[in-house]
Amino acid sequence: MTHLRFKALDQVSDRKEVKALPAPSDKISDYFGQDVFGLEQMKATLSSEVFKVVSSAIKKGKKINIDTASEVAAAAKTWAMNKGITHYTHWFQPLTGSTAEKHDSFFDASSGLEKFRGSALVQQEPDASSFPNGGIRSTFEARGYTAWDPSSPMFIYGRTLCIPTIFVAYTGEALDNKAPLLKAVEAIDSAAVRVCNYFDRNVNSVKASLGVEQEYFVVDKALYAARPDLVMAGRTVFGHNPARGQQLDDHYFGSIPSRVYDFMKDFEIQCLKLGIPVSTRHNEVAPSQFEVAPLFEEINVASDHNQLLMDVMSRVSERHDLKVLFHEKPFAGLNGSGKHNNWSLITNSGVNLFQPSSSARENLQFLTFFISTIKAVHEHADLLRASIATSGNDHRLGANEAPPAIVSVFIGSKLSNVLDELESKGNINVEKGDNMYMKLGIDNIPEIILDNTDRNRTSPFAFTGNKFEFRAVGSSDNCASPMTVLNTIVADQLTKFADEVDKMIEKGEEKRIAIVKVLRRYITESKAIRFEGDGYSDEWVKEAEKRGLSNVKSTPNAISAYLSKESKELFARFGVMSEVENEARQEIKLENYMMKIQIEARVMGDLALNHIIPTAVAYQNKLINNANGLKGLGIDNTDVVNSIKEISGYINTINSEVSNMIEERKRINKIEDVKDRAVAYCDNIKETYFEKIRYAADKLELLIDDEDWPLVKYRELLFLR
Repeated sequence: MTHLRFKALDQVSDRKEVKALPAPSDKISDYFGQDVFGLEQMKATLSSEVFKVVSSAIKKGKKINIDTASEVAAAAKTWAMNKGITHYTHWFQPLTGSTAEKHDSFFDASSGLEKFRGSALVQQEPDASSFPNGGIRSTFEARGYTAWDPSSPMFIYGRTLCIPTIFVAYTGEALDNKAPLLKAVEAIDSAAVRVCNYFDRNVNSVKASLGVEQEYFVVDKALYAARPDLVMAGRTVFGHNPARGQQLDDHYFGSIPSRVYDFMKDFEIQCLKLGIPVSTRHNEVAPSQFEVAPLFEEINVASDHNQLLMDVMSRVSERHDLKVLFHEKPFAGLNGSGKHNNWSLITNSGVNLFQPSSSARENLQFLTFFISTIKAVHEHADLLRASIATSGNDHRLGANEAPPAIVSVFIGSKLSNVLDELESKGNINVEKGDNMYMKLGIDNIPEIILDNTDRNRTSPFAFTGNKFEFRAVGSSDNCASPMTVLNTIVADQLTKFADEVDKMIEKGEEKRIAIVKVLRRYITESKAIRFEGDGYSDEWVKEAEKRGLSNVKSTPNAISAYLSKESKELFARFGVMSEVENEARQEIKLENYMMKIQIEARVMGDLALNHIIPTAVAYQNKLINNANGLKGLGIDNTDVVNSIKEISGYINTINSEVSNMIEERKRINKIEDVKDRAVAYCDNIKETYFEKIRYAADKLELLIDDEDWPLVKYRELLFLR
């Protein structure tokens, strides 16, 4: 019987090139956003009075009343139906990590007409009990609501009008990733405006901005289907490294393979029509690894667009007989995939608060936000680490060009010198008319930063010129979760900063002096989090421990940071998450972690016992026949016998370790406490058995005849397209 592996390889060799579909126009500007019902489309379809109300509500984050919603619904229905759309859906992001939708028809059978009421736009009622809720809802309590989020525009996807919404329980608790993010965005807006007003009283709004660099792998669909571990777990649990991997550094920024290039063109066109401003494409470090990056957008829209982008990529890849892998570590020993979150803050006047200026006053503002962000990361490093904790990211962090699990901030040597100098300045109480900015060196910050802020790819949180890049976010993750934490902790720090400055001003301190004094103290207090060196080095692990920085390598232990008294009070203080909401979603994360490790363990056992061992035994029997034949001819069979013994040893290892792993799983499943059970899955299953079983299986791959090996090999997955 021919292995599925070789049938898949035959399919790859017989592939016919699938060309990208033609774009609607040679100019992207002609079709960008054509499937989006945004402000431009609203302006063209709504009355001027209604449009003013809607646009103002969207820009200020206010609710839209039912009468206005009815006008918007009618206009959206007409617009969509003119494009051949018959259904609509509330598009939301439950705590499964992906998106969800339930399609309803515009057609109303009772009247025989197409209708879309404002009430249907504003709210729908999906089944809340069938989504993860962390105990907030019982199985028999099914009611939950999706509520329209006007700040993220409606769009047409496939043949359906999609309406971005939040998802809440009947009792009001958030059951999604979007609702806490929206509240965190409100918190950072309010706190940042308060601080900005020290420098510019005309600032009345600050928007968090986000650009998401999405890394991913692409493999042939037939080869993917022939690997049960990829299908079930999203990563390969077995597979020996090929002779050639990424050591030549020849894939990074290399020529894009033709099949992948056509796939990229196709999904980019679809994304551009959906208003996703994809801008950059290139090969990444590992073979078959790539990256797509959009331009910056407001954080809520950017987060929605990233979820939509991944869905578009997955669907378009099917047309090209390809499969996109978003897992953080689909291949052992190769570069993992991240989702680099580039974050900044923009005022209503268009000023990037992390962009140095030729104005000394604006540079003090820059330093205020820059230093306060570093202080926030230092104060809440464990929470920031928890925000990117997943089973997939645990495989990636600290390996092959991924940031380590130790949270640190890279700002570059030049800016480090600026902060050190500011910290060490003597008496800054200047006389009237003196140039305090000059004395503090704030005048020359633009010249210091220009082309001198290097990049450090080993840093999980790095300043890159006019933004912070949170590099530790996993490629499959919903960036709403880490961005909720980042915006909340910075809002908290900015609020504390403003409180301290106000108290000093009330006591008679000159405003600029008060600001600088607080900043100098923040520099001293947060110095431990700043690191400019190699985050991969063993020396950094030792140094971080001396500095008191945490190195939490596993998700179950990292998640505990959410449940600390300080974190609960933080989220409650800004209304981002109640204690019930927070505890519920951490229980969901722990359950999700356990289920994924459990799936990986089951796949590992299945492949080992039903694919690898039978193959090894069959090949061993061939060698036994060969050894007996050689012996009968009087020829030395020592080498063959040694091979038989080596194979037998690995077979015995796999059999015993898989058996022990199964028994340990049975024991762990009886543990009642969800945290204890998750830790046990990490320590007693993943850490105890995975590497032992894999080592033996990968050794057998090297020993057994290539014609007999049942699993598609790394060299085939990574280099055949």
